[in-house]
Amino acid sequence: MNTITIIGLGAGDLDQLSLGTYRKLKEAEFVVARTEQHPAIVELRAEGMAIESFDDSYIENDSFEQVYEEIVEKLVSLANEKAVTYVVPGHPLVAERTVQLLIEKEHAGIVKLEIAGGNSFLDPIFAALRIDPIEGFQLLDGTDMKRDDVMMTQHVLIGQVYDSFIASEVKLSLMEKYAYDHPVTIVTAAGSSLEKLRTVPLFELDRETEIDNLTTVYVPPVVEREGRLKEWSTFREIIAALRAPDGCPWDREQTHESLKRYLIEEAHELLEAIDQEDDEGIIEELGDVLLQVFLHAQIGEDDGYFAMEDVLQAVGDKMIRRHPHVFGDRDVENSDEVLKNWQEIKKEEKPQAESLLDGQARHSSSLLTSFNYQKEAAKVGFDWPDITGAFDKFEEEWQEFKDEVENGTRGSQTDELGDVLFTLVNLSRFLKLSPEEAMAHANEKFKRRFSFVEQSVKNGRGEFSAYTLDELEEFWQRAKGEEKK
Repeated sequence: MNTITIIGLGAGDLDQLSLGTYRKLKEAEFVVARTEQHPAIVELRAEGMAIESFDDSYIENDSFEQVYEEIVEKLVSLANEKAVTYVVPGHPLVAERTVQLLIEKEHAGIVKLEIAGGNSFLDPIFAALRIDPIEGFQLLDGTDMKRDDVMMTQHVLIGQVYDSFIASEVKLSLMEKYAYDHPVTIVTAAGSSLEKLRTVPLFELDRETEIDNLTTVYVPPVVEREGRLKEWSTFREIIAALRAPDGCPWDREQTHESLKRYLIEEAHELLEAIDQEDDEGIIEELGDVLLQVFLHAQIGEDDGYFAMEDVLQAVGDKMIRRHPHVFGDRDVENSDEVLKNWQEIKKEEKPQAESLLDGQARHSSSLLTSFNYQKEAAKVGFDWPDITGAFDKFEEEWQEFKDEVENGTRGSQTDELGDVLFTLVNLSRFLKLSPEEAMAHANEKFKRRFSFVEQSVKNGRGEFSAYTLDELEEFWQRAKGEEKK
């Protein structure tokens, strides 16, 4: 097994190489480059050095990962025959995927490596841009960059931007967070005689023609809070400011208990926006629900009991644990099996309660409480075999309610009305309908139709007392007819 010696060519021309690196190159018997698109390669060949390259691999493969894997396999094969000197741009251990793959092979005992170093492109980049990395910077791979990788408060350097196609992908990812005209700087051949810096608005990034394998894109930090509102940390910063000693008096006074009603209100407003298929409304109302989550998390942090990180860890851990068919090795055929697995895992996680109904009450909704009670009882077989029994039970309870209306007391009437409503919830459960959602729809429908009646009265005689009940019913039927249209 021969050794693969890996040498970095720096970010620019031959003058950047140290004397020791230059000598090691001159002494090498067989040299192959990841790509010959580098100024030092041209100069070394001009001095008479024979250097092969893997540029054909970029043409023959569909993705960069395939290119890198093929290069590594070829290097391993070559090393079985002779000592190989492999040269790469920059520093071998900075943004060089092929070297990382070779290191994996080394750990597996497949190859022997010697990494001789070289100057990375970072130092000349920092010098060219006049930035201090201690302020915080990120180095991202343009060929595999995602929106959530970017931290807007830091200096962001994006390497591997080889061509306009990658530049376009980078631009689209950045525009999910940054303003369309946020300034970005295209740095080419930093530290060499060919060094060039061009600053353009973000939306023009992929329109630049001078993009090559020596290109790095620099995205300066966004200092103003209003410019980075699409970042989670900014929203957290806003909530912390509201709760700070010099923040908003109202927000500072809030507790978990005082905010309970607002969470319920915001959830219902979100449901209304969903029912109306109002995308803008959904965005706004989801934000209001999220505000409640962040407020509760900030209160927990202020009180010293928990923070948002604990919330994220708890829910993330739960999702992974309860989805073994996604994050583990369990197989499922359909959503029913998913729900069955969920309940089994949930049962294993939680201590056995004294009653199956413990923890199922929802104080904000008696309908949901009823639904949850019946669902839990059904899990152990306390249920009608099919919906026919539920319909029969409804008829029975409805008759008992009518009897109490004629002859009963207010207390007995209330009791029987509760039984009727309970059987209706049971019917909704059999039909896999949400009683809460059905009631919300009914309320919204009544409001919509009654508003039509009100407007009709206002446009007519002006007062409800001026109309008979039959006339008002006619308005109501007209409202129903308009909805059907």
